[in-house]
Amino acid sequence: GIELVESGGGSVPTGGSLRLSCTASGITFDRADMNWYRQRLRGSCTLVAQEDMNGNFYYDPSVEGRFTISHDNEKKTLYLQMNELRSQDTAVYYCARNGMWPDDCTKPDYGYWGQGTQVTVIS
Repeated sequence: GIELVESGGGSVPTGGSLRLSCTASGITFDRADMNWYRQRLRGSCTLVAQEDMNGNFYYDPSVEGRFTISHDNEKKTLYLQMNELRSQDTAVYYCARNGMWPDDCTKPDYGYWGQGTQVTVIS
């Protein structure tokens, strides 16, 4: 079957770094939009970073300059390097292939999504 599995979440102090990974099985990221979303507790789903199929990048203004999206086609893995983490970055992070931005990351309508990984930034 097709599956995306995130890893790399955890708890870090303010100013720390984490690298999230999203490994695909049964599918690749070739010719696809690659996305990282996040959802805070009682919040809505937010697109954090995207590399589209044409190689264009998008970052939410709150993370621009701190987060970097990248991928390794050979490893079928998408990454999100997160630096200078802030308490506001605390959320569950989801990777998505060709996902359309839903209101709730746990209820996507389209694309392939991972199960989510918790990131907690401790003040």
